[in-house]
Amino acid sequence: MSIKLVDNCPSARFDAIAAPFRPVFARIRERAVVRDIDRILLRDEVRWLKEAGFWTLRLPVENGGLGLTLPEQFGLLIELSEADPNLTNAFRSHFGFTEDVLNAPVSPWRNAWLKRLGDRETVGSGFSELGDGKIGTYSTRLVRHGDGWLLNGEKYYTTGSLYADWIALAAADGDGNPIGALVPTGAPGVEILDDWDGFGQSLSASGTARFKDVDISDDLLKPTSARFGYSGGFFQLVHLATLAGVGRAAAGDLSRHVAERRRVYGRGNASRTAQDPQVLQVVGKVRGAAYASGAIALKAAESLQRSFEANRDDDVAHQTEADRNADLEVSQAVTVITSLILDASTILFDALGASAAKRSHALERHWRNARTIASHNPRIYHDRVVGDFAVNGTTPSPHGGIGVAAEEEKTPA
Repeated sequence: MSIKLVDNCPSARFDAIAAPFRPVFARIRERAVVRDIDRILLRDEVRWLKEAGFWTLRLPVENGGLGLTLPEQFGLLIELSEADPNLTNAFRSHFGFTEDVLNAPVSPWRNAWLKRLGDRETVGSGFSELGDGKIGTYSTRLVRHGDGWLLNGEKYYTTGSLYADWIALAAADGDGNPIGALVPTGAPGVEILDDWDGFGQSLSASGTARFKDVDISDDLLKPTSARFGYSGGFFQLVHLATLAGVGRAAAGDLSRHVAERRRVYGRGNASRTAQDPQVLQVVGKVRGAAYASGAIALKAAESLQRSFEANRDDDVAHQTEADRNADLEVSQAVTVITSLILDASTILFDALGASAAKRSHALERHWRNARTIASHNPRIYHDRVVGDFAVNGTTPSPHGGIGVAAEEEKTPA
């Protein structure tokens, strides 16, 4: 059962935009439980979405896309996450790279990538590394080799790369400076493993990618290693949209199980579970959490849209303020949405019997997926950033990645 609420529509035209995708979402949702239990990768589902043009939502129409606003895109990401949140997480990097291209100045590089994206080529992630590397540094190397470059190294949390045509990655050049590149997933020397062993988001293809003497041409280097100005808020909001979709799926599953349940407890309040007011209260609370999370996520998406529009003019102060505000608005939403969905995916079992714990129902997947998504960019730091701004007016610092903290310089005695 899908939650369809008018107030969760981000625009007047949204139902018309979503209509071609909803049959695909329904098809994806049909085997979500089987895929989760048997660890079946999402190759078919990725292909269905590619054929439907889902990976080109934000591209201008003249470049083969739909020209959607950010709130409209996030509305669709919530619906996709209801069908299977692994897919949204898997293509988080793709949507982020699309924003990079849309915000890039006019250049041959931008034109080339507008065409590739318009041809429905997809991009996975290659930024994170394991080990003792310091924050902001990379052990992966991209160094000059003849007329091109040679790539060597290993990445982890390469979410979506198994499904993608390209990997967007960060490395260090021969001088140790950060450098960005796009790497074809089918290039000689590229190996992508399905070794992500998390208890949630198990099909998001978030494992290891290895690069051994991979030839990279000049045209595949990013003009700058910097990301678009509102990237911090954008990437976090993808997670929040995913959580909102998880909430919708949990609410739909719960409603269906309660409606179908015939056995009742002796201390219950009705001859059928579907008529028990205490059970219905739980169903209502879970549905309310899903609704509120979607509404909050879409409201935060409006701030990203304002930032996107500000980044298209030459007023640097306006751009900076819009990017900061977008980051803060998303941060304000993180703990609220996370708490709503983690709570909802737990209390849903209160409305059902022990049979709800059967692995064949996979109802626990909602909590596992939500808990895994919520572990990205811990919410405690978002609360602190918002509180520091509210009390002291402190501007949020950039999202700095993850790694080992740099050692403090020792002061001579």
